[in-house]
Amino acid sequence: MDWTPALMYATVDIAAYTVDGELKVLLVRRGEPPYQGMWALPGGYVNNDETVGEAAHRELTEETGLALARPRLEHVADYTDPERDPRGRVLSFCHMALVPSPPPAVAGGDADDATWAPVGDILEGRLELAFDHRAMVIDSLERTRSLLEHTTIATAFCPAEFTVTELRRVYEAIWGHALDVRNFNRKVTGAEDFLVPTGGKTTRDGGRPAALYTLGTARRLQPPMYRPASISP
Repeated sequence: MDWTPALMYATVDIAAYTVDGELKVLLVRRGEPPYQGMWALPGGYVNNDETVGEAAHRELTEETGLALARPRLEHVADYTDPERDPRGRVLSFCHMALVPSPPPAVAGGDADDATWAPVGDILEGRLELAFDHRAMVIDSLERTRSLLEHTTIATAFCPAEFTVTELRRVYEAIWGHALDVRNFNRKVTGAEDFLVPTGGKTTRDGGRPAALYTLGTARRLQPPMYRPASISP
């Protein structure tokens, strides 16, 4: 029996998140078929002379103008359903990025527009995405929520010096759930090598001056910061 290799193409798609009062993801409006005019995650084909990671950085910059220092992109999952792209057999390597204080979204390449869209609009069906990008958002969001439980990655959304309140708002935005203030403060300040006080204070949270912290040497949380049981994966 003759064996003929399938003709397949490799692409990258990037779920870039930021916290701006709520959790938002970077989207582009497709300027070409298929799904022309629909919102989608930024991405595109992998060139023959680049790695998947290099392609993810390039496509993110070309389509949105957002350039991230490597290795700020993290691989999430591969999407290989034969029917996922009407153009043919196209595999996608999905990556995610956590972006503090991002610049305004600017469309480039073959994108007609770009925006930071509330993730809740996607999860609750108010905003439809092209291809299987809704599944990518769900999967990368769950990865981010899980990372918050076991690592110090929440500080990636904070300025270099931040308050415990600012850190708590990151957790609340990503987990989509209000947290008990005293319990949260006790856990994060008690976690080994998580937060280091700078000695400075700020009133940007409103009210009385609040202590400023920086990230300590820990990269994994001891003990972990488990999300409330009411927050389903």
